Amino acid sequence: MKNRFLLLSVLASLPALLFAAPAPGISAANILADTKVLSSDAFEGRAPGSVGEEKTVAFLIERFKRLGLQPGNPDGTYVQDVPLVGITTDPKLSFALDGRTLAFENINDFVGPSSRIAPEVAAQDTGVVFVGYGVVAPEYGWDDYKGVDVKGKTVVMLVNDPPVRKTDGTFDDTMFKGKAMTYYGRWTYKYEIAAEKGAAACLIVHETDPAGYPFAVLTGSRGRENFEIAALDGNITHVGMEGWLTLDAARKLFTAAGKDYDVLKAAAVRKDFHPVDLAAKASFKASNLLRNVASKNVVALLPGSDPKLRDEYIIYTAHWDHLGRDDRLPGDKIYNGAADNAAGTAVLLELARIYTALPADQRPKRSILFLAVTAEEKGLLGSRYYANNPLYPLDHTLANINMDGANPFGPTSDMATVGYGASTIDDIGIAVAKEQGRDMKPEAHPERGSYYRSDHFEFAKVGVPSYYPKNGQNYIGLPADFAQKQTSDYIANRYHKVSDEVQPNWTFEGAAQDTAFLYEVGLRIANGTSWPEWRPGSEFKARRDAMLKK
Repeated sequence: MKNRFLLLSVLASLPALLFAAPAPGISAANILADTKVLSSDAFEGRAPGSVGEEKTVAFLIERFKRLGLQPGNPDGTYVQDVPLVGITTDPKLSFALDGRTLAFENINDFVGPSSRIAPEVAAQDTGVVFVGYGVVAPEYGWDDYKGVDVKGKTVVMLVNDPPVRKTDGTFDDTMFKGKAMTYYGRWTYKYEIAAEKGAAACLIVHETDPAGYPFAVLTGSRGRENFEIAALDGNITHVGMEGWLTLDAARKLFTAAGKDYDVLKAAAVRKDFHPVDLAAKASFKASNLLRNVASKNVVALLPGSDPKLRDEYIIYTAHWDHLGRDDRLPGDKIYNGAADNAAGTAVLLELARIYTALPADQRPKRSILFLAVTAEEKGLLGSRYYANNPLYPLDHTLANINMDGANPFGPTSDMATVGYGASTIDDIGIAVAKEQGRDMKPEAHPERGSYYRSDHFEFAKVGVPSYYPKNGQNYIGLPADFAQKQTSDYIANRYHKVSDEVQPNWTFEGAAQDTAFLYEVGLRIANGTSWPEWRPGSEFKARRDAMLKK
């Protein structure tokens, strides 16, 4: 019996050995150690403009220097200054209906930050219009604002894309990519189109399933200090309040206006939907505490080994920032951000280590840029700033490979790509995964809009082919539902909460496996004879084509 158990133990370990990453000395222990450091209380949650930022930036610079990487900024430093403005909003919001006043409570009923760089933004007795999903998409023949002038009014809208379905109940893939979220479903788009239409305020109704996260995520991020890239016009063109309503608050508003929320929500899924006046007057005031923040992207360079290709670049990105600390909280006040994104930053450091450990004759032909960006949690601001103020020409940048999070558990027999099929980088990823003995799959929940929620998106918007692979769902030697249980537990109990700390069962063996994958994909692009391209039909292809024709 003892020998039988020994045999079973050996057999159980074989899959992990079969799927072990053929990597040049990648260390799960290194990734775990760096994650522990970056997510420790000493780093105070790594908020931009805090002592935590100072410690994080110093730590990253020291590590890049120790590895022998060159300063990534052509000015001879390891940083790119990112001028931000911190905005802490104290919002007030109420609705007048038939002589009654419906006053909503900040945090419990809504969050209502303002991105205008002004001490106070206010509007009184603005009309209130429900505009469905708040989408104007000519290519789909869709206009949720049709026939209504919302200038100076408060618009209320639903989260995500319109979930258009066929008569059999399945998603219509010809409309808004079916189940997958498009940029039209992203909250940033909804605020942008509302501003373009001249609205005074925009309020999105939060529902956990389509949003992909509970309302507590919004209160932990949007309900505190927010950041904007410093703008000469003070963001005067933005709507005055960029808010979210809880589902309960929205139902109260619609009921008070004599409307059935569920009926209007169902109507909003059709092309023939017309905006609905809620016969209410909204008043809001956003009192803003402002501060200038000289935040930083941290950047290091490994020059290419081929003089003819050295001025061409592959950029690895991971955001170093998290949510800092909130002294209003009882007990634990620090948002440590272990999974989000100390872990991804630790993988970036491990990639930097293995690239610099290569013998000179094996170094990549093209240059590799290791870019740790700021203020991802506040709207992808660090990556947006780099994309609009690149240190190296975008028409000489072949690809961006992004890491947001890492697999803290064991190895998997599969991987997933967020935005699967968007560019030819997928062909490389599929091949590398296969060589690791793994299957590459599309992301499990495209309706959550992950493609628009991390730093690769800012590179995609300016045309650079961008790649966002994630760890798989099939853990070797573990139950089939292990991944889903871990994901659900994380979103419910740790995502954007002070409880996002290193867990006792984290080994990062899976992250080491994925780091080997990321390394090999980047190396093949760096040494390849052709550049990655967006696939026909991609919304980013035209921008890239125009860039390369110059």
